[in-house]
Formats: sequence, structure tokens, C-alpha cells
Amino acid sequence: MAGKVSHFEVIGKDGKKSQEFYRSLFGWNVDANNPMNYGMVPGTDGGIGGGIAQGQDASDKPHVTFYVEVADLAETLKKAESLGGKTMMPPMDVPGGPTIAMLTDIDGNAIGIMKEGSGGQM
Repeated sequence: MAGKVSHFEVIGKDGKKSQEFYRSLFGWNVDANNPMNYGMVPGTDGGIGGGIAQGQDASDKPHVTFYVEVADLAETLKKAESLGGKTMMPPMDVPGGPTIAMLTDIDGNAIGIMKEGSGGQM
């Protein structure tokens, strides 16, 4: 089965300003009422949900990432490396959320992977 894109993430310089930009532009309901101020955007009408937040530190430049559901994170990272990609972040459990990992493709683009059925929200 082909992996489906199940989450997007927009990281900006100022999380609140980014959340307001996308809220105003697309009419998205952005809920940042959580300890990390991570703006959750619910999926609606068949569209995927995502998140809008501020970077962790000065080295975390603005970027957009999409997450693909896969059966086995470690195997997917291994396959990515065999194809010329690199592991960016090994598998980790998001508190109250899914199990995720990150890789870079052959051009250095960050791609998130999420364990199928690991549930929760990011």
C-alpha cells in the first residue's frame, strides 16, 4: 500500500504571526491552546490536518514539511538511505501523539514519516 500524506507542518520565525497569516488567508481554525503553542489545524472535507508553529531555536529556519504514514519507521529510514537520502531524526514518540521520524531526500528536503496506527495528534 502506498503511504498517504497525513500531516503537514509550517514552521515560521514567529509562530503566532504564521498562525494568524494562515487563519486569515485560508479561514483555517488554528488551535494553539497547548503548552508548546503548536497551532493544530484540523483536517476537513477530506483534507489533511497539520500544524503551524515557531522554530525551536535560531538554527530552525522557516520551512514546510509533510508527513507520510508508513508501516515501519526504521525500515523506511534504511530504505531512504539506500536510495541516497539521510536520517535526520530517528524514531521518537510525540507525547500524547504518534511515533515519528524525519529524513532528508536526495536534495536535502526534510520529509516526516509517521508510524501507521500510532494515533494521537502532533
